Amino acid sequence: MSIKIKFTGFVLSLLLSSGTVLASAGDFNKGLKAFTAGDFKTVLAEWVPLAEMGHVIAQNNLGVMYSNGNGVLENDKAAVEWLTLAAEQGYAESQHNLGAMYDNGEGVPENDKTAVKWYTLAAEQGYADSQFLLGFKYEYGSGIAKDYKAAVKWYTKAAKQGNAEAQFYLGRAYEFGDGVLMNKWRAYMWYNLSTSIGYVLALNAKDYLATQITPADISKAQDMSSRCLESNYTDC
Repeated sequence: MSIKIKFTGFVLSLLLSSGTVLASAGDFNKGLKAFTAGDFKTVLAEWVPLAEMGHVIAQNNLGVMYSNGNGVLENDKAAVEWLTLAAEQGYAESQHNLGAMYDNGEGVPENDKTAVKWYTLAAEQGYADSQFLLGFKYEYGSGIAKDYKAAVKWYTKAAKQGNAEAQFYLGRAYEFGDGVLMNKWRAYMWYNLSTSIGYVLALNAKDYLATQITPADISKAQDMSSRCLESNYTDC
């Protein structure tokens, strides 16, 4: 599985790790607007000074830029350096991104155990993508001992944040009884929710499962899906 890393596009205040606002060091929002406009010279002029002074969002975004070759020569080692600085400050998105670099073996030797370490730190902060990937690692025993119950735990946390991949894998766990009691209705419910977000594998799984259960079962599962979504995943 090739993992994509994430770019923070939110307009955030210029807080350094010390919590001090330092507008004179550069303008993060100006860099963000420049990035959108494709003006990477301005992006670097604004974000590099901030990153060098500890701004975690700027560090993360520079890491992503170097990973993807956005306005700079693609350089995975430079990407890892910037992501590590932000990840070590406890920034969940960078922890996820750094985990992905180790997972993919980009800029560093591939290392599933180290990937799990960073995914875990991000997942424990509620980062849904890392929660899903941590569940995946537990399901397949990649970099950590195989544990279906732990996989279901993390899939559930991510699924209830609307992560379509986690919803699919959680549905599959319920369909086959891996780490949880087999429940075809709940499997269909999670496949249905994942499909509504556009995850193709879930659509295929849902269509197949529909041939294994009754129309009444399908209707019940669809009602469960509606309640789950309408309750913002609190009644699932």
